[in-house]
Amino acid sequence: MANPRDSMKSTWRTQDKSQWTVHHHLIDLLNGYHVNLNQPIPVHQKTDKVPYMPQWSQLAWVLLHAIIPLALHQAWLKSTGYETLGRLATFNLYFAAFNIIVIREVHMLRRLGHRFGFLDGDQHERDGVPDVGVAKVVTSLYKTTGSRIAAAVLLSYNGESPLDVMSQGRWWLWLGLEIGLYGIVLDFWFYWYHRAMHDITPLWKFHRTHHLTKHPNPLLSAYADHEQEFFDMVGVPLMTYCTMHLMGIDLGFYEWWICHQFIAFTEVFGHSGIRIHGSAPSTLNWLLQIFGAEIVIEDHDLHHRKGWRKSHNYGKQTRLWDRIFSTTTERVESMPSNIDFENRVHMPIL
Repeated sequence: MANPRDSMKSTWRTQDKSQWTVHHHLIDLLNGYHVNLNQPIPVHQKTDKVPYMPQWSQLAWVLLHAIIPLALHQAWLKSTGYETLGRLATFNLYFAAFNIIVIREVHMLRRLGHRFGFLDGDQHERDGVPDVGVAKVVTSLYKTTGSRIAAAVLLSYNGESPLDVMSQGRWWLWLGLEIGLYGIVLDFWFYWYHRAMHDITPLWKFHRTHHLTKHPNPLLSAYADHEQEFFDMVGVPLMTYCTMHLMGIDLGFYEWWICHQFIAFTEVFGHSGIRIHGSAPSTLNWLLQIFGAEIVIEDHDLHHRKGWRKSHNYGKQTRLWDRIFSTTTERVESMPSNIDFENRVHMPIL
């Protein structure tokens, strides 16, 4: 008999709200839905051309949203006359900003979904947040964002103001390199941790929950058991931070914050299933493209749709390590011949 906790049935949005818990109401309050129930979604055949999203559109979106809390931080220091913001206050500011940015991205992706439809939409609609997993989805959001910000504050925050750091010579140039390298290094650790969860039988039990969804939506990015959540939230980012240190690159708090924003954007973007050809934003995407190692939305979508115990496309920020270790799979709708580069899509700013 199937385990009821494995059910992906999602009917709660149409149920009597008197039966809802605080977690249901929180998703509703934040309007964190991947689709609007009463708004049509276009359905495309696999051979219909796929529109193209250029890198600059995503880079601009991530950087703009990442800079806003730094500006608020600096404005508070300026208005109060204080020289620094305490660790607890810094955590609260950037924790709140992290969650607001993630929810805002969900809103923008929902808009794109209703405009362009979803991958494999001719066969299956996107999975909703399951009835049995509403609380898991909500708690995974603040646990993921909270743990990453807590680690950044504890390990890299020294009280410097954003303006003092950002006004340093060549800071922006150095930041561009750090953003690109951070995604590649993090994906190395994620690749092997993720592949081990599939290939090593005792570890699969910690990952199988995440694979109950075959057509994920953004809120299911962190739908997983506690053990997987720990490595996603803390283990892989910490190994990346330490690896960068060994490479001679010490990430300050503001650099790490911005790197986190690129990683989180791609995690949500890659689980959206939006039917566009968009690669993960990276300052080194041009280099990855030379080797055919950039990751697009369909790559991780195929990992969920066609993968179970044995799978492919283990990377989530790039396709570099899948290329090197021969674990890629052929794209279906995002094949080069099926991309309409003239039909350009932009990540909505407003």
